[in-house]
Amino acid sequence: MATVFRCDTIIRNATIIDGTGAPRFTGDVAVTGDRIVSVGDCSATTADTEIDGTGKVLAPGFIDAHTHDDRALLCGAECMHCKLSQGVTTVVAGNCGVSLSPLTRDTRPPAPLDLLGDESWWRHDSFGAYAAALDRDRPVVNAIAFIGHTTLRVREMGDGELTRAATDAEAERMRVVLDQALAEGAWGMSTGLWYPPAIAAPTDEVIAVSQALGARGGLYATHMRDEGDGVIDSIEETLRIGQGADVKVIISHFKCTGPANWGRSTETLARVDAAAATQKVAIDVYPYPASSTVLMPERLRDEVRVVVTWSVPHPEMQGRDLADVAAEWGMTRAEAAAKLLPAGAVYFQMNEEDVRRIIAHPRSMIGSDGLPHDSFPHPRLWGTFPRVLGHYARDLGLITLEDAVRKMTGLTAEVFGIPDRGVIRPGHHADLVLFDAATVIDSATFEDPIRPSQGIERVWVNGVESYRWGDEIGSTRERAGRLIRNPRAV
Repeated sequence: MATVFRCDTIIRNATIIDGTGAPRFTGDVAVTGDRIVSVGDCSATTADTEIDGTGKVLAPGFIDAHTHDDRALLCGAECMHCKLSQGVTTVVAGNCGVSLSPLTRDTRPPAPLDLLGDESWWRHDSFGAYAAALDRDRPVVNAIAFIGHTTLRVREMGDGELTRAATDAEAERMRVVLDQALAEGAWGMSTGLWYPPAIAAPTDEVIAVSQALGARGGLYATHMRDEGDGVIDSIEETLRIGQGADVKVIISHFKCTGPANWGRSTETLARVDAAAATQKVAIDVYPYPASSTVLMPERLRDEVRVVVTWSVPHPEMQGRDLADVAAEWGMTRAEAAAKLLPAGAVYFQMNEEDVRRIIAHPRSMIGSDGLPHDSFPHPRLWGTFPRVLGHYARDLGLITLEDAVRKMTGLTAEVFGIPDRGVIRPGHHADLVLFDAATVIDSATFEDPIRPSQGIERVWVNGVESYRWGDEIGSTRERAGRLIRNPRAV
């Protein structure tokens, strides 16, 4: 007679897509505490809670490969409902050179650091202090965090010195601070070389600061210097930085911007593939042909439509087309943009065929790049993962559902080196999402961006049911997430 085991939760008769890319199969998943204890036939197991998963897909909780959730993680359910309602259970924060630590401020930080908030939020002088804050008040989802190169520049050089390269002494101080952050559990360093506070940083400066990464097992993620006309040169610079610091590189929100560069993803992807033969390189992508960041009047292009996502002096203009705002005020778009500052915007500057080609590429991970503090955000904040599952995998057949799940789970965990997550396997953490493959789809649009997706039915974070379809925005069942420290940073 088979031994009968008891566990906390069993999801029975689900269609299991395990995150490895392997074909789906029907089975059960049993959970005790924060771990998966059995996968397959759990008929000899009983549980305190049993859930019938018949006709539904059970997958690993999705890992958002690119976020700006540093502050949102401290804000609880209200800020993170956008992720739980998509099935996201782990986020990668601190991207594009922007991290909430290690920096304190008594004035508003320069853009793009202000995407994370005004001076009241900049109160963590070390990554250890930021980590301790998350330990004291557990986040709703799990997180790993990078240290921003721009944050380090502002810390060591000051706002008024950012238009020049760092001196050797300043770069060394940045390296020392980064090394401390890595020792305290940060996962690597990110850069935002496209943004004004870091444009003046030469490649050698980035390599010098990045020397801290190799010994601590850190990674290098980058918003490259140019994603448009100079995109190939920027890829080459990224690869040189990886080689110079001897670290894995992750190219953020891989894209080709501007109509003159549409179609060049065939060229850029081929360059990444060639590089991968001799060094470690990965990419992430979001499933939309529009980007979003701070509003920069000097970067406007006549052929690119722009929509305002927030404005400190003119909040009434959020959601408005910049051209309409300019016409209403009787000025040029650049003049209107300057009047709106500090502000954010959506830029319609990519081509859908490039987006599809990058999503379909076997190296690409899925990341939302959502901006949780925009008052009228890009819909990627609420819709990225269901959009890939429903629109690109199911409706267009661009990739299989197994491939889509892998790009959100197992591949991402492998690239970042996140232990025991991203795959449904005994002994792994019980981060799980139950969804309806026939109905899953994004609901957020550019016109109505704050809408939970359809078809995500239940989400577990570390074995705790943290979301169920219909939960009100701002509510959660329990804060079950945790900051995951880099186990290699010793």
